[in-house]
Amino acid sequence: MNALQINTALQIQKPPHTVFEALVEPQHMAHYFISESTGSMEAGKTLHWKFPEFDLTFPIRVLEVLPDTFIAFEWEGEPGKQLQVEIRLEELPGNSTLVKISEGPMENDAAGIQWLGRNTAGWANFLACLKAYVEYGINLRKGAFDFMKH
Repeated sequence: MNALQINTALQIQKPPHTVFEALVEPQHMAHYFISESTGSMEAGKTLHWKFPEFDLTFPIRVLEVLPDTFIAFEWEGEPGKQLQVEIRLEELPGNSTLVKISEGPMENDAAGIQWLGRNTAGWANFLACLKAYVEYGINLRKGAFDFMKH
């Protein structure tokens, strides 16, 4: 069986440095993704992220950060499974950035297929929220997952 991996991408109409800062700095991330972080994303750090819809914090181990081009971290992307997330930024014409995200791998079984659907939707939502925030200053996540608190 081949392992499963998520791969998704979206173009953002801002330069790579602007997008990078929104990805690594918690004061920006709190406007589209998490509610709190224990620090900026820097290689070798373990951060704790809190999401607005959960009362738990999630440890994030930052593996590598290359300014304006690449971020890699490891987290529990599925209960009991440490998965690697890679975010690549590619400069495009017109002061734009292509953001590519991959996560995995997971086994190609029933649990892996459920993870693939759930987390692919999650990363697509992440990219849409990032785009809305970076381009327009809109927090699409605010209130979007309040139904999960009940």
